[in-house]
Amino acid sequence: MITPKPLLRRQLNLATRHQLTASGIPDGTITSRTRPGGPWQRLLPRVYLLQTGPPDHRQRALAAVLYAAEPAADPLSGETAVLTGGAALALLGIRDVPHTPADVLVRAPRRVTGTPEVRPLATARWPRTIAVSGIPSTRPVRAAADFASRAADPVRIRSTLAHVVQAGWCHPQDLHAELRTARLLTRPEVRAAASELIAGVRSIAEALARDTLTATDLPTPLWNARLHTPDGTFLASPDAYWPDEGVALEIDSAEYHYTRDAWHATLRRRLRLESHGILVVSATPSMIRDTSTEVIAALRTLLTLTTTRPTPPTARARGHQQLSFPLGW
Repeated sequence: MITPKPLLRRQLNLATRHQLTASGIPDGTITSRTRPGGPWQRLLPRVYLLQTGPPDHRQRALAAVLYAAEPAADPLSGETAVLTGGAALALLGIRDVPHTPADVLVRAPRRVTGTPEVRPLATARWPRTIAVSGIPSTRPVRAAADFASRAADPVRIRSTLAHVVQAGWCHPQDLHAELRTARLLTRPEVRAAASELIAGVRSIAEALARDTLTATDLPTPLWNARLHTPDGTFLASPDAYWPDEGVALEIDSAEYHYTRDAWHATLRRRLRLESHGILVVSATPSMIRDTSTEVIAALRTLLTLTTTRPTPPTARARGHQQLSFPLGW
């Protein structure tokens, strides 16, 4: 029989009523200690926080799993309940993702009543699971797909899927395969987001630029292509790159580029590109949104100028394949 102390160490000071009574704690003691002003807190039905301070985000996420897990099972095993969707992505550090109510998968046909804080999702397609900060979770690719399945805002879907790929938690083609398996590519907003990621777009700012460029007659660029010098040394990975013309578009947002060190790094990257014959247009996301005609005009001018350049750029894009759509939705 598990004693409360090791149980609490494993479960971030959390326990279910079943676990507490199995440890020999009477129901009356649980009730008295969770009264207002008591040393314990009831976070969810039958789930208790055995401390006086407020729960942190990890404890709230684990509480959702404890609530949805089968009472007699080990809730940390990932066998009967596992965190997914926005709550799982938030644990991975994905920014601005809605994480409440917490989505928790349970094995179909089992059903669990939802609460304002927990949204149980019954599934017959049980995923491979991992532990994130000690909390059983789906892999990022499944969490992203489950998030997209419940989200309604196309901008939010686009942003979240881009952040998951940009952070390196999954490959765009793996995410595309997961979305297809979940039959989510029939939704236009999910299909559009997947299309951008396969094409190489990695952020909302890049997605906006791609929309803007697609509406013009400019050649189609490579997105986030890795450029190397003739001896194979990595040079840079511009947001958009026209390899035949040697022209790059760099999208420099204030959030990531306008500290002193980041600004110097941006200037050094531009110098490296220009030293290898690449012409660079720099723009902020707001410029692309509000003054797109000027950005397009600058790109058009440079793309035209390169036709008469006596010396072509020396950098080469390697390992980048531009894929076309549809890819078997």
